[in-house]
Amino acid sequence: MDGDAGPCSLELTVNGIDGKPAYAATIKVHIAYGFAGIRRLDLEAGTNSEGKVKFTGLPARVHRPPLEFNASKDDRSGTATYDPSAECAAKHDIALTKPKNPIGCINAKPGTQ
Repeated sequence: MDGDAGPCSLELTVNGIDGKPAYAATIKVHIAYGFAGIRRLDLEAGTNSEGKVKFTGLPARVHRPPLEFNASKDDRSGTATYDPSAECAAKHDIALTKPKNPIGCINAKPGTQ
């Protein structure tokens, strides 16, 4: 996935709960860059059979770093943070986990809260 906004890149590897690569997981990121973050870029890509995806053309300086790359597949999700000014070419892993139940919602019956 080429953002065509700068020289930086990030390679992500997404793994499921079992530690195996997560095929067809979706990764999304919102990037604000330029003076006062006036330029914006929303990228979305899917992983290959090895659970990998590479984002290229990322800006070297972003507004309010670090960037958050949010991965999801089915009912699992995970996040990786990335600051291109600290590491322009990077590799990170994301482990997908099930979301935790909000407090008070475990075994709750309708109308009892």
